[in-house]
Amino acid sequence: MSTKIKSSITTKTGDKGQTRLFSCELVSKNSPRLEAYGDLDELACVLGVVRFIIQNQELNAEILAIQRFLSTVAAELATTPEKLDKLKKRVDQESLRNFETKLEDLESRTPILSGFIVSGDHLGSSYLDLARTVARRCERKVVALAEKGLVKNEYLLIWLNRLSDYLYLMARFIEDKPQMVKE
Repeated sequence: MSTKIKSSITTKTGDKGQTRLFSCELVSKNSPRLEAYGDLDELACVLGVVRFIIQNQELNAEILAIQRFLSTVAAELATTPEKLDKLKKRVDQESLRNFETKLEDLESRTPILSGFIVSGDHLGSSYLDLARTVARRCERKVVALAEKGLVKNEYLLIWLNRLSDYLYLMARFIEDKPQMVKE
């Protein structure tokens, strides 16, 4: 493994409230793009907690794959439309299709409950539910970017929508008997 050593992680660009996108444009740290990919970073970290907590090798491998793919999503969000062709990988029809296949497989092995779940009976599923809500927030922010014409990749929007469904299924998959809201 080759690792480049940087002299410092501090660039001082942020001292004035600015940072650079992956595509090198200087933007405010309040940019909607940064809000969106900052939330993706949060999601990846929550998923890291899940991987640490649960003892299911199959799900841990899937979660690690999602964490890695979130970097692809974040890179796309941090790149202006004019420079998207410079990215090595993007969310495309094939990556979406592969993800949907995994979702369908997990769904076929998970009981689908009707009603609302009360999170908290299992630490791992609770963190997966937290990850699902962060994924939904990410999706809302990316939809806002799409509405402004800053994101035009329909597959990216669909992938984010499927992600929260997948996280929901994972949470239900590892629970024994989830608590339901009683009316």
